[in-house]
Amino acid sequence: MLKHLLIAQVLRAMLLMLTLGSFNSVFAADGADPNVEDRKQLLKIFAEMESGINEQNIDRMVAQMDEKATVIWLNAEASRGHAEIKAYYRRMVGSGEAILKTYKTKAKVSAPARFFGDIAVADGTMEDEFEPIRRGPFKLSSNWSVTCAKRDGQWKIVHLHLSANVFNNNLLEEVKQMSIYAAGGGLLAGLVLMFGIIRLTRGKG
Repeated sequence: MLKHLLIAQVLRAMLLMLTLGSFNSVFAADGADPNVEDRKQLLKIFAEMESGINEQNIDRMVAQMDEKATVIWLNAEASRGHAEIKAYYRRMVGSGEAILKTYKTKAKVSAPARFFGDIAVADGTMEDEFEPIRRGPFKLSSNWSVTCAKRDGQWKIVHLHLSANVFNNNLLEEVKQMSIYAAGGGLLAGLVLMFGIIRLTRGKG
């Protein structure tokens, strides 16, 4: 009887060890990231994009994009392909007839990229600083999302989307303040005009 009891305890111990070993191997497999090198490449692309923006270097930015890439800009305008992307940027940032003198940003990745075979999707936030040619500088918090494709072992951006909160941002706050100042100025002008009319009326009386 004792012999059978010892054998049963040994079997239970072995079963427990095998079960724990199975769980450990599953967790190890789940914890391993098969896209480690891909993530390194993507982070390098994102860093190059940020540097290109801050250096006002559109060629450096476009070098990270597929030839047929699409960019949806902050003003909702779309550019398709390298030529259109460069043309838009040079129309918006630079000198002469451009709108912006400089455009700088500090970008962050909100979550690890998701992989769908040779397609990767990522998103994040940006803290933008704009220096227009015809007005004072302003800041804007915006979001970005990007889709990348892996071709011949290299990742390239195929779609970049930039967006900002159209219901609550610094520009809207600025317009609101200007409206308040305009309303106050209008009220003051009205009071001055009323006071002048009253004085003229009394003088005639």
